Amino acid sequence: MRLRRPRSLNGLILVGFGLVAVPLLVAVIWTLVNLDRLAAQSEQLVSTGVAAAENKRRLVGQLEQLERVARQYLVLRYPEAAQNLQRELASLEDGLASMTGLIAEAGAGEQSIAIGRGAQGIVRTLLDPALDEAAGEAAIQRFGELRTRMAALTTTLTKHVDDKLTELQASTRRAQRISAWQVAALVPGTLFLVLFFILLVARPIRQIDKAINQLGQSGFSKPIEVKGPTDLERLGKQLEWLRVRLLELAQEKNRFLRHMSHELKTPLANIREGTELLLDGTVGELEPAQREVADILRSNGAKLQQLIENLLSFSAWQTQNEVLTLSDFPLRALVMSVTKAQRLALKSAHIRLELDVEDILVNADRDKIRTVLDNLLSNAVKFTPRGGLVSIRARYARSAFVIDFADTGPGIPDDEKPRIFEAFFQGRREQGGHVGGTGIGLSVVLECVQAHEGTVELVDTGEFPGAHFRIRIPQKRRATVQKLAANA
Repeated sequence: MRLRRPRSLNGLILVGFGLVAVPLLVAVIWTLVNLDRLAAQSEQLVSTGVAAAENKRRLVGQLEQLERVARQYLVLRYPEAAQNLQRELASLEDGLASMTGLIAEAGAGEQSIAIGRGAQGIVRTLLDPALDEAAGEAAIQRFGELRTRMAALTTTLTKHVDDKLTELQASTRRAQRISAWQVAALVPGTLFLVLFFILLVARPIRQIDKAINQLGQSGFSKPIEVKGPTDLERLGKQLEWLRVRLLELAQEKNRFLRHMSHELKTPLANIREGTELLLDGTVGELEPAQREVADILRSNGAKLQQLIENLLSFSAWQTQNEVLTLSDFPLRALVMSVTKAQRLALKSAHIRLELDVEDILVNADRDKIRTVLDNLLSNAVKFTPRGGLVSIRARYARSAFVIDFADTGPGIPDDEKPRIFEAFFQGRREQGGHVGGTGIGLSVVLECVQAHEGTVELVDTGEFPGAHFRIRIPQKRRATVQKLAANA
């Protein structure tokens, strides 16, 4: 007949607890019973030993006292001496009677009877009215035989107590061995049961943990399946329902972003084209004030275009429609191209740009790296106050190229640092510029860097008061390095 295991987590835990606890409980009860038995035997043996020692001492004393009174009676022979002799005999007989139980256990009954009869015979001889001196001396000499028998009796009783003690020690050692064998059997058995039930429970819990991590990382494409107790399987089905719902919401969000971004690009292109026509003087020369307004329009048009491109890039990454196109290119030339494209924004905000970029050849997706540089520079310009400084540094280090972006802005509050790379997250600090952000710039940066198996982190070297981002992109080969520094 096949045993059915519990299907629920609670039932599995209860069965596991029972299988582990019952053997332990039986072993504990057996140990307690044996300890109680051994304690009772030990207490009885101690009591018997103490009583035996006291009775043996008293019997020896009573025999000596009887011999002393007998010698006095043999010399004096007056009625009081006879009464003392009978009283001491009765005392000796009472002493022997009080030890009847121990004497019977020790098998010394005949020795006790012989001592009692010997003492009675001596007393009868001494109390005989026709007693002469020779018979009296002979009676007194018989006390030596009684002392020998008394010594033999005490030796027998002592040996009996010692045998009982040896038996108790053997029982104790036997109980210890049994307890040791029980522990030796229970510990591996308990560990096996614990590991068995841990595996039964740990596997579905690991599956749930993996599913939650998958959902937390926006991994909605892989189905969630949990095998195990029914309640954990039910939780797995709920997570699968949540995955499907989140996938639908993500798809709806991406469709909305794509449609809105494409819808915005057409009128924005017209605005930027019209602005360029004004600045080129196609419709007539502009006055200085008018040119300044046109420059502002062109600058903010570029910002809006960047925001739209970010939305499209974010949507593409979310749907995993884009792949890396790796190529070798000079990093410094790309940095100079990005800074040149935003020179107008830097100039209008009176922000000083400091470049310290090693002239290295890197292997990466040029467009993705350009998106990273463009977003970080736009972010730095947005938060750096007028007259501030933006620093860009790049170098080769430990089989990777490292890019540092830093500014002298207000920095990022500590409570916002863990969330700055989340999509659509915007901090409490008020941004500068005329156009607000969407909160996906840094999210796009993180996606592009992670696509290269790189890292981007917020560091604090103490050199810059504002935000300091450090990007590390691994390289499979070391490029030729020639350090060229420039300040702009």
